[in-house]
Amino acid sequence: MKITRELWGTAPDGKEIFRYTLVNGSGAAAVLSSVGAGIVSVCVPDRDGKIADVVLGYPEAGAYFADGPCAGKCPGRYANRIAGGKFTLDGKEYTLPVNNGPNHLHGGPEGFQNQVWDSRIDGDSVEFMYFSPDGEAGYPGNLKAVVRYGWDEENTLTLTFTAVTDAPTVVNLTNHAYFNLDGEGTGSILDHILKLNASTWLPTDETLIPTGEADPVAGTPMDFLEPKRIGKDILEDFPALKYGKGYDNCWLIDAYEEGQLQEAAELYSPRSGRVLKVTTTQPAIQVYTGNWLKGCPDGKSGAPYNDYDGVALECQHCPDSPNKPDFPTTVLRPGETFSEAIIFAFSTK
Repeated sequence: MKITRELWGTAPDGKEIFRYTLVNGSGAAAVLSSVGAGIVSVCVPDRDGKIADVVLGYPEAGAYFADGPCAGKCPGRYANRIAGGKFTLDGKEYTLPVNNGPNHLHGGPEGFQNQVWDSRIDGDSVEFMYFSPDGEAGYPGNLKAVVRYGWDEENTLTLTFTAVTDAPTVVNLTNHAYFNLDGEGTGSILDHILKLNASTWLPTDETLIPTGEADPVAGTPMDFLEPKRIGKDILEDFPALKYGKGYDNCWLIDAYEEGQLQEAAELYSPRSGRVLKVTTTQPAIQVYTGNWLKGCPDGKSGAPYNDYDGVALECQHCPDSPNKPDFPTTVLRPGETFSEAIIFAFSTK
């Protein structure tokens, strides 16, 4: 494994941005950035051995700041939505910036995804660290978050997330990479085949806040228990698909057990033969089919992306968990460590 580090740009506040390239013996590579501890590229072979970049992103570091799609980055302090930008913890109400209709999304406009993380090469891995001070975006407690990436000879990208705090807080960390297994810039992912290890999903209101109940996927367009073309039901007259202009929903991973790895999803492109298997310790997966990609910064190929040009498979805790006591807790207290993992394993068939 070869890891290189290069200066990639400078943030508006003058902080240096670094880019890391991890290359294995076959020439397959993962490229990372200190903007949002992000995935810039994953370059893997198709069934004929041709290597292509299967992650959507931008050619310049500066484009990653405040981009609507949150491409490839790790949002926080709380990934996904918190209703009304408010939650109560230990009897005290906290107010967060509202940046997605009436709700708080991905930690707000100055969330972790829009920060330059400290970074270093550590053995065969790259480690990113962000210190979020007490009161940042309204969240309580000084929080130290670390994201560690490893890339191996089997074309597997492993992400581990840890966080500690000095006061009770809430935290939800994930990665927001958009995948197109035909290669970024090649068009729609609606013909990709998706399988989810999830027999229930979370219905939402029209602002994409869960109602608090989990419904069976059986008999609905949300059923991906058997491999299904993403575009097969995406235009169905079904409330969830109307609210988000496509899939932007959370599924509960079957047989979830805290701290244990469980298969969450498998994505396959019949065109390229590439397969992405997603495994995680997290209880849920948000599937977002890039319904609003049009208008984001131009992609690495030099052309603009269109809606549905990539799919995000975001392993995480449930949206609005701080306001939903029946969901797995996202409360982190002093002396505890938030610890989760996501594994993206690439292959072909």
